[in-house]
Amino acid sequence: MFLPFTYANRGNKPILSLKMVYLFSTASSSSASGEFLKHLLNNKNGYGMERALNAVTCKLDSRCVDEVLEKCAVSDPQMGLRFFIWAGIQYKYRHSSYMYGRAYKLLEVDRKPQVIRDVIEGYRVQKCVTSGKMFKVLLNLCREGKDAVLGLWVLREMKESNCRPDTIAYNVVIRLLCEKGEIDEAMGLMSEMEVSDLYPDVITYVVMIKGLSEVGRLEEACGLTKAMRGHGCMPNTVAYSALLHGICRFGNLERALELLREMEKDGGQCKPNVVTYTTVVQNFVEKCQSIEALSILDQMKDFGCKPNRVLICTLIQGLCKDGHVEEAHKVINRVTESGIPYDSCCSLLVLSLFRIGKLNEAEIFFRKMLAGGLKPDGLTSSTIIRWLCQQSRILDGCHLIDAIEQSGSVSSIDSDIYSILMAGLCEANHLAEAAKLANLMVVKGIQLKGPFVKNVIECLKRCGKEDLASNIGNVKS
Repeated sequence: MFLPFTYANRGNKPILSLKMVYLFSTASSSSASGEFLKHLLNNKNGYGMERALNAVTCKLDSRCVDEVLEKCAVSDPQMGLRFFIWAGIQYKYRHSSYMYGRAYKLLEVDRKPQVIRDVIEGYRVQKCVTSGKMFKVLLNLCREGKDAVLGLWVLREMKESNCRPDTIAYNVVIRLLCEKGEIDEAMGLMSEMEVSDLYPDVITYVVMIKGLSEVGRLEEACGLTKAMRGHGCMPNTVAYSALLHGICRFGNLERALELLREMEKDGGQCKPNVVTYTTVVQNFVEKCQSIEALSILDQMKDFGCKPNRVLICTLIQGLCKDGHVEEAHKVINRVTESGIPYDSCCSLLVLSLFRIGKLNEAEIFFRKMLAGGLKPDGLTSSTIIRWLCQQSRILDGCHLIDAIEQSGSVSSIDSDIYSILMAGLCEANHLAEAAKLANLMVVKGIQLKGPFVKNVIECLKRCGKEDLASNIGNVKS
């Protein structure tokens, strides 16, 4: 085991390694990091390191911490970690999530987890007083690296060092274990908390419910939801949503609807939001049960929750994919009262039809939108016109752009489509349409792109549009 100091045969008295002397002697004393490094160097016997750091009057901030870690990382990562732990418990400074990530990376904890073990052993050898806050810094470091094994070891060492872990410390490790799918170990820690006269809080229950739900242990997850109440923790939307996701994934969708109704009935912190409803709709659609998902719209309306664009997009796509196009049309008429623009809903329907291969239906509905004075969005317009170009229907694409312009739509069509259309019009000798489109491109500042520039400019010149040819050639995006 490598400690921050080498031990000579002088009564086991620690001395600084030569590497460390060289490292710290080159540190700049003009900066805050240099001051901290200088005090570390002056602490030559290795004891009282933290006390020496406390004597530094320079401001401690994330930049300073980062600089010290960078200088220590290669030659003495254990020294760097001890400084990082000390810095993390100062009352005027707290490590950010970013700094935990930097420390984890600079100290290479993923490849060298022994550095944490050796620092704890170093505290013991030097008989340093440790605290729960110091161990929490290490646990947060494990959390940043998603290292459940190391996190569990730190928790055990915390108890061995007579630093009683609290609920927050247990929660860190329980979360890590659940994220790794080690549910039984996490459940064991939860039981251990109760034996230690610690009570799981809302975070503990939510993490466990999510972990159980994600591996399909739904009965146990449901049991924990009920147990929360017995411990004075009311289930919230996050807990119910985690359970709901598990039921949708592994269980019966009818049970998911029942749980939604339970959430609506409980209200308060448990009441479902639009994200909750969207989760259920997505799962219905994934199981090709889009028709059944329609009932959720009624349920939302009764509860007073308005659907958002993501939910409607998911539902419309599912209905079209399952062959219920008429129902998709009806959905559009139903949800406009929720504040989602009718134009936007119609654009979603066009894209949904296009994506399931109903290309002609998509085009027909798109044209109906324009004829009815609706304004399709840029993605929908670009998708339809690009497809027309691929079908060599250049004139149709040109006419649609004209219709979109006349509708007053401010949506942006992909700029390369204009170039493709210009090249196609010139090649087919549709000179009047080419000139009109070229003028539009100049007005809108759309640059002519690709291998089409030379041919298009020559075509415009041949039909007597020298000025237009010059103008479109000078447009820069």
